[in-house]
Amino acid sequence: MEVSIREAKTRLCELVAAARRGERVIITRNGRPTAELVRCHRRGGIDFDRLEAARRRLGIEGDGDGWPAEFNDPAFSRKVLGLDER
Repeated sequence: MEVSIREAKTRLCELVAAARRGERVIITRNGRPTAELVRCHRRGGIDFDRLEAARRRLGIEGDGDGWPAEFNDPAFSRKVLGLDER
């Protein structure tokens, strides 16, 4: 669907709904394509169920208990990265 900027201003809610349904909405200025409205795909977040399934599949158990105490020390990271000369 192609609409002018002027028309897009008056029909924005309708155009956003069309984009959410997967339609391409081209906004033109002086007859030339200027912008496009497209569906926004949700990103990010952690799917904890998939994470747990992967942990089971790989045989990973526990929550990290048993790591040396220094691994839980922020200063340790600085040493490993060479940021501290100690």
